[in-house]
Amino acid sequence: MPHDTLGAVYQDILRRNPGEAEFHQAVREVLESIAPVVDRHPEYAESRIIERICEPERQIIFRVPWEDDRGRVHVNRGFRVEFNSALGPYKGGLRFHPSVYLGIVKFLGFEQIFKNGLTGLPIGGGKGGADFDPKGRSAREVMRFCQSFMTELHRHIGEHTDVPAGDIGVGQREIGYLFGQYKRITNRYESGVITGKGLAYGGAQVRTEATGYGCAFFVEEMLRARGTSFDGRRVVVSGSGNVAVYTIEKIQQLGGTVVACSDSSGYVVDEKGIDLDLLKEIKQVERARLDVYAARRGADAVHVPGGGVWSVPCEVAMPSATQNEITGADAEALVRSGCVAVGEGANMPATPEAVRVFRQAGVAFAPGKAANAGGVATSALEMQQNASRDSWTFAHSEDRLREIMIGIHARCLAAADEYGVPGDYVAGANIEGFRRVADAMLALGLI
Repeated sequence: MPHDTLGAVYQDILRRNPGEAEFHQAVREVLESIAPVVDRHPEYAESRIIERICEPERQIIFRVPWEDDRGRVHVNRGFRVEFNSALGPYKGGLRFHPSVYLGIVKFLGFEQIFKNGLTGLPIGGGKGGADFDPKGRSAREVMRFCQSFMTELHRHIGEHTDVPAGDIGVGQREIGYLFGQYKRITNRYESGVITGKGLAYGGAQVRTEATGYGCAFFVEEMLRARGTSFDGRRVVVSGSGNVAVYTIEKIQQLGGTVVACSDSSGYVVDEKGIDLDLLKEIKQVERARLDVYAARRGADAVHVPGGGVWSVPCEVAMPSATQNEITGADAEALVRSGCVAVGEGANMPATPEAVRVFRQAGVAFAPGKAANAGGVATSALEMQQNASRDSWTFAHSEDRLREIMIGIHARCLAAADEYGVPGDYVAGANIEGFRRVADAMLALGLI
């Protein structure tokens, strides 16, 4: 890292946070972008804003004991990193997955600070989760785990303190169990304490669709800025969970043709375009694998077990599965196949090498902290509705989501122009997100 001040900060972060590779990667990306901001605004360095932003305000680690259907006791580890509250209460999802450890949660929470800042809404950054795998577990086992998890977490959260939501492994079912336990323990119907709730008990329209829809809206704006659109474009979406499904849905509505998606078993190619109703039936109702999709779809679809979906040629790539899923080699293959735009629906799904390939090739690249901010933005809208005991229509909520994503795109583009890197959404997102949080921290004094 060529900048002396930021290079020293980064080395100190490596020393103080050993073994947390994902967190190191996320911090480095931001620090590499904000060098010209720090040069122009020495007050940030003088007040040690960068060091303070990179150190979580609070890190909570706790034991989660629970009992399976056979009466056996299991012990998992739970996390909540309350990273930065300069703009508002901590806001960020909970992830239940075997890969979860402190470094993953810190990387996600760090990204969340700037993502939430970009929305323009009054929410700070945080993240949490557990190394629990809900796959293969009965609904009652999942419920018992969620109840045990919330028994500890409840003392750290609140609508004016920290507002969790869902993430990988935490959908509407898990949110219901978590909120039910919170209500049971506290004797308070505090709807705004958690978002992603069902519509029957304080949830918001479009929250389920928000991350996927928002990512599609952001990429639509990137394409429009280049004088084109999704119309007639060949698109590949990785994953087949919530984000991927609703990314596919919105892209189809915008005129694109999604020809491939994936899961942990491999990927499916459907040259006529993914049958969304069939995909939803298999993934959301039956919770089955994509080989079932191919079998039911017939000759139109081919399932490739264990393969990488980024070998499928496309004009627009929407990585929506997990971190570091697109390698440098994958990016080179996508560029050769004619890819013109990439929108990160997942958090940091492209490796640093992949990002360099896309930027050098002139591919319009939307980083996750900008492109997938629709989920947390709609969570904040859910908080607004809960606070006012109101409920908005689907159409109104979708219009608000689109407005927010258009605003994020405009702010990223303007910041990139201001600092001499026009069209660079990575730099624009990092600069704008950092400035918003840093200015708030300066205003609030030594926090």
